[in-house]
Amino acid sequence: MEKKRLGTSRGQCRWTAFIVPFILLWSEASAQIRYSVAEEVKEGTVVGNIAKDLGLEKSTLKERGCRIVEGSAESFFHVNQNDGILYLDRIIDREKVCERGNVCLINLKTVLENPLEIHYVTVEVLDVNDHSPTFSTKESRLEISESVLPGLRLQLQAAHDPDVGQFSVQEYKLSQNDHFRLEVKDRGKDGKIPILVLLKTLDRETKNRHTLLLTAIDGGKPSQSGTAEISVDVLDINDNMPVFDQDTYSVLLEENAPIGTTIIQVNASDIDEGSNGEVMYSLGNNVNSRIREMFRVDANTGEIIVQDLIDFELEESYEIDIQASDKGAAPLRTDKSVLVNIVDLNDNTPDIEITSFSRAIPEDARIGTTVALINVLDKDSGVNGKVICSFNEDLPFILSPSTQDNMYSIVTKSRLDREKQSIYDVTIVAKDAGVPSLSSKKSLTIVVSDVNDNSPEFSGSPYTYYVTENNSPGASVFSVRASDRDEGDNSRILYHIFRDGKEKNKLNSFSLNINSENGDILALKSFDFETLKTFQFQVVATDSGTPSLSSNVTVNVFILDQNDNAPVILYPVSSNGSAEGVEEIPRNVNAGHLVTKVRAYDADIGYNGWLLFSLQEVTDHSLFGLDRYTGQIRTLRSFTETDEAQHKLVILVKDNGNVSLSATATVIVKVVEPKEAFAASDVKSATMDEEDNNVTFYLMITLGSVSTLFLISIIVLIAMQCSKSTDYTSKYLQEPNYDGTLCHSIQYRSGEKRYMLVGPRMSVGSTIVPGSHANTLMLPDRRHTSEEVRYIV
Repeated sequence: MEKKRLGTSRGQCRWTAFIVPFILLWSEASAQIRYSVAEEVKEGTVVGNIAKDLGLEKSTLKERGCRIVEGSAESFFHVNQNDGILYLDRIIDREKVCERGNVCLINLKTVLENPLEIHYVTVEVLDVNDHSPTFSTKESRLEISESVLPGLRLQLQAAHDPDVGQFSVQEYKLSQNDHFRLEVKDRGKDGKIPILVLLKTLDRETKNRHTLLLTAIDGGKPSQSGTAEISVDVLDINDNMPVFDQDTYSVLLEENAPIGTTIIQVNASDIDEGSNGEVMYSLGNNVNSRIREMFRVDANTGEIIVQDLIDFELEESYEIDIQASDKGAAPLRTDKSVLVNIVDLNDNTPDIEITSFSRAIPEDARIGTTVALINVLDKDSGVNGKVICSFNEDLPFILSPSTQDNMYSIVTKSRLDREKQSIYDVTIVAKDAGVPSLSSKKSLTIVVSDVNDNSPEFSGSPYTYYVTENNSPGASVFSVRASDRDEGDNSRILYHIFRDGKEKNKLNSFSLNINSENGDILALKSFDFETLKTFQFQVVATDSGTPSLSSNVTVNVFILDQNDNAPVILYPVSSNGSAEGVEEIPRNVNAGHLVTKVRAYDADIGYNGWLLFSLQEVTDHSLFGLDRYTGQIRTLRSFTETDEAQHKLVILVKDNGNVSLSATATVIVKVVEPKEAFAASDVKSATMDEEDNNVTFYLMITLGSVSTLFLISIIVLIAMQCSKSTDYTSKYLQEPNYDGTLCHSIQYRSGEKRYMLVGPRMSVGSTIVPGSHANTLMLPDRRHTSEEVRYIV
């Protein structure tokens, strides 16, 4: 213990604090320190150095928000966050702060954050001798019969000193006399009681009144004192005192007993006759005012009755002095103490005090992180003051008890996820062990702050879009959208297109751009179906958190065909900008003879590339017929002598687009006599024999190669079909006599459906809008047998 004396208490004297630090460790997050300070010291007195006693760095005190939290409304102290020193804010009057008890303690809590810690500080207020002993009455009178034998003991009024310990009343002195002496009885917490003892018999005829001076002295240095005058009147004979029927009286009384309850009845008797033997009861002279407020005694019956609220938490026991006196001319009195022990009842609910973080707890906090500290106070004692805390629902937190009674810490028991729950309204239930049990509740809001733990998520994966060719450059063609379950900057998303060397080569014929804020994708050039039918690229979404998270999605784009290509005539061969051919046929051919076949193709697909043939101009409609789909020109009847030798046929070839495009071909048919036809045939054969001899060899090699490749392809296809877990059956729409524009098919998938396009010159990359009026065959998915199967031709 360290003491510093600056002066004395009164006048020109001053006291400073007696600083006594004791540090008791409590778990990992708290410690207890004890200081002492004398009452009446001036404001600003240093009480102790909390930072030094706890081993804390001064530089961290303000950063961690060091502060004092007191249990009462009054504040006597504050801690300087710069140096960690505890200062006195105002003068303390110990007698006002602590009315009862020898030890006066003020409990403080020092709170530190990041991490959250509580350190308990107990300041003992030391008493100084600033009060003198005083008697409630300066003069008192006693009556003693002259017949009373020596040895009579009379309890005198005790002096009161608000100071405690050595500064309270320590001794009594009686003025010099021949008939009386003074004894002092130590009553423990009730102090010392002066007792007047008769040394020898009084003689009223010699002296009928004795005046004594009683002096009470405390233990201060220098000591202080108070006096009272005692007058003893000598009475005539009443030689028997009342006698109580028990040597000691003791009783148990439950707190909160109803007013008017009789605690006990004392009984005293006097063997004298008449008024000298009639006994009356009263409270003793030394009974303090508080006991007089709480209890009264019936003067005639001796019943001690409750007349105010009994509270165990204020006082656990009472010692009541009862005085029995007779009614003689010179009444005799006898004093007896009644000990009343108060029985504690469970009449106080627990009081919950929460010290929590001033900020939100991050969702990535590790398991076992302290969120708040709980201190529960119950004024009851024993099992009635034993408290158990719990939550009223399942939470990702637990209440961890401390080594100190009724202290808990709220810690995380599992990982937090702000995206699932960002605020927890925690209700703490404190229940004592009394019978019946009492409980209380207190709510605490725990806020979970966001960390960047979620990557952006696209609304679809992969994306599939259909874009019509010849789109406007610079216009938005489609968009992608991503969302992020985080908040703030952690959820703000920026988009960009992933590009590498391979992608740049693939997209060298056009370019794309994306709006980084909203994901809208713009085509900077027009698409050409005949050049590019489908392509694929990736979009990357990145959030703005630290560190940032990203995800990507594949975008499949199919170019849709428009009817922007006119049919091209393959036969007859075009020359000088027009297609015109000459055919010679014998006059003796029968009806149905194949004259020639007009061949054409269209770069478009589907309906846009589906060609129809029609005779736009013919010299004789009854002689020649044109197949609408194949372009074959056949004779409708046999030639007659009257038929002309030369006929001109103009064939119109047009596609089936919404806005149809067309081309024309002219065929000149010459009708010759059979001899001429055979001669012409022989000439053609002679001229072609030489060519056929050269071609035959190459044709054989070609046919062999094609046959070999065909067999290999069949084997590969069979192996691929066998390796597939799901069997898809392709169906083709065929025209039995269709050998005009070549019929092709292609399959492709959109979502959960498969489509087959049928039409002239269809390639693997060709596709059209599903559901359009085009040559589309939707294939059934064998995995979903209940799905409707539609064939669109």
